[in-house]
Amino acid sequence: NFLYEKNVLPDVKVPLILGIWGGKGEGKSLQVELTLKQMGVEPVLMSAGELESEKAGEPAKLLRRRYLDASAVIQSGKMCCLMINDLDAGVGRMDARTQYTVNNQMLCGALMNIADNPTNVQLGEYSEKAAHRVPIIITGNDLSTLYAPLIRDGRME
Repeated sequence: NFLYEKNVLPDVKVPLILGIWGGKGEGKSLQVELTLKQMGVEPVLMSAGELESEKAGEPAKLLRRRYLDASAVIQSGKMCCLMINDLDAGVGRMDARTQYTVNNQMLCGALMNIADNPTNVQLGEYSEKAAHRVPIIITGNDLSTLYAPLIRDGRME
């Protein structure tokens, strides 16, 4: 992300979102957190439990707020990322009986928008101040349950 932001490699397209998937209880989140600690990266954490609300739009707003919080950490000179644990449990479609809510749709839309425009993330009123490009790491058991355009090449690796 540092090289991408400095335009050192202009022809290299780096997806903003890294998806880490595997079976239940394999230690995905723990291994990522230990790796980040070893690298000196300060993660801003979210979990699937925060991705639903009785108020439409609140989870998407929270996502943008946490992304901008991570951008502020980068602005202060530290390495940072946004880590969302068990995203598929919060917004994935498990089967035909799984309810797909307005918040699910808005959250997927917000994630896609951030992935496509990582330096132009808005919260409330429009700000011309550019955000730093913050890597997003997500964990899940089955990322194929996520909205297909979200996991396409160029957005998620």
